Amino acid sequence: MHFFGYSPFPPYLTYYVASAAGEIVRGEVIQGAGPSLMHDFGLTRRHVVWLDLPVVFDQAEHSGIPYRWSDSYTPRIGVMPRTGPAEVTWYEVEPGAMIHVSGAYEDEQGRIVVEGPRYDRAAWTTSWKWWVGAPGHASVPLTGAVQHRWTLDPATRTAREEDLDSLVTEFPTINEAVLGSRHRYSYAIAFPGAGLGEHALVKYDHRDGTRQVAPAGPGRLPGEAVFVPAAGGTGEDDGYLLTIVSDLAEDSSELLVLDAGDITAPPIAAVELPRRVPGGIHGSWIPDEADAGASGMR
Repeated sequence: MHFFGYSPFPPYLTYYVASAAGEIVRGEVIQGAGPSLMHDFGLTRRHVVWLDLPVVFDQAEHSGIPYRWSDSYTPRIGVMPRTGPAEVTWYEVEPGAMIHVSGAYEDEQGRIVVEGPRYDRAAWTTSWKWWVGAPGHASVPLTGAVQHRWTLDPATRTAREEDLDSLVTEFPTINEAVLGSRHRYSYAIAFPGAGLGEHALVKYDHRDGTRQVAPAGPGRLPGEAVFVPAAGGTGEDDGYLLTIVSDLAEDSSELLVLDAGDITAPPIAAVELPRRVPGGIHGSWIPDEADAGASGMR
């Protein structure tokens, strides 16, 4: 397991690797990192990817979370080998913030590709007001974050950037079997905006450049979708998406089981929950060994 700790004080970033037995087998301070808000990172087959972007620790920020966008902080993405010394190559990028990585991989030219929802300054500031409950916040918890791609070229030490879509999205997931490799599909929650009037789930096909959008319905908020492979499945999207959908008007929730191959199809199952579960993120599902073989779900 690869993980990290970050701090507003030196050492700002420490990288760890744990064995399958739960023992720490590597722990190294990452030199050159700063006091930025680093909520996520990327892993490719051969590299670790660090996000040192312009939301940084600020003791003067009294909103409840002491981080703030800084126009003077140089935004960078760092790349280091997964094996060997922790030597980081830093790539300067355009000002932008990213909380969650969709995926990272090396392409055929040996470039490192990083994808995920990116915030510009206006998107971050508006969304931050909602998150901390500041006066004048928008009516939705997130605005302006769009799917973005950074392509980092070790040969030229330069970064190329491009937006992949206009929908406002967050909480991306992929089939974890392809973690670190080029992924064809990713999933995310889409928020009202950019022509979308309600919350939805979106599936991106990064090979064809297409998307599927599955609206959740008026007043309904889906949670982060978790991909579960089908028993005997062979395709990357051969499986299911599990998401807990909150009905904000009815104060209720249900678990939806969707066909990951076509998220616009009617749900395979809808399980009413005994009470409302607030919209959440970063859930997981633990296999029931007695049933996993029969259902292919976990």
